[in-house]
Amino acid sequence: MPKFAANLTMMFNELPFLERFDAAAAAGFGAVEFLFPYDYPAHALRDRLDRNGLQLVLHNLPAGDWGAGERGIACDPSRTDEFRQGVDRAIEYAQALGCPRVNCLAGIVAERQHDIAQRTLIENLRHAAQQLRAAGITLLLEPVNTRDIPGFFVNRSQQALAIIDAVGADNLQLQFDLYHAQVMEGDLTHTIETQFSRIGHLQLADNPGRHEPGTGEINYPYLFRRLDELGYQGWIGCEYKPQTTTTAGLDWFAPWRRAG
Repeated sequence: MPKFAANLTMMFNELPFLERFDAAAAAGFGAVEFLFPYDYPAHALRDRLDRNGLQLVLHNLPAGDWGAGERGIACDPSRTDEFRQGVDRAIEYAQALGCPRVNCLAGIVAERQHDIAQRTLIENLRHAAQQLRAAGITLLLEPVNTRDIPGFFVNRSQQALAIIDAVGADNLQLQFDLYHAQVMEGDLTHTIETQFSRIGHLQLADNPGRHEPGTGEINYPYLFRRLDELGYQGWIGCEYKPQTTTTAGLDWFAPWRRAG
């Protein structure tokens, strides 16, 4: 049976961030994920998790100045030191919060810088994977569509898998966001079936609109059944923008709601 984690960056966003943990638990989620923990002391986040009986299943490595439009620094050769310091910071938070995996956002790059960006990303991922392995943490690499984020360097699953192969780390896996993949390449079931063992985490949103399942073209009931048939044991992060409010749009989640 699929296991769903509320993405607190995008869900319950009518509430202050720390109150979203309470709302996720009240809605029946047993786990959460979010983009970044770094604006809050780890003990404050740990307290919210513990008092609600929630697991934290994913957060990202530091990704530069998000408010200024940066979407990762891992492919920027001028910021390698900053990236590696961010790996250390991510490990501190992940260990304090019991988070078993962290995601890397590669960043935005001009086409003419492709080759150096590729080399830089591979080197940085190799370093991150080594440090995270020592801490018992899985590293993920996520393709992101270039309609929402023009110029995002890693934007298709096959590209991400080729980079993962080049890194050669056994704790580096694919984060397969079904929304981003639908925008860029479609054929979701084929990718899940053929790359199943390499997928370390799934995320969902429907397309168009990036809203909750059932609002667009993706046949989520079919995908959930197929994941069950394949024996997927991981989490599915609900990284969508509610069409109205999170609570009003949770009918899709009713079969999997945690009791109590």
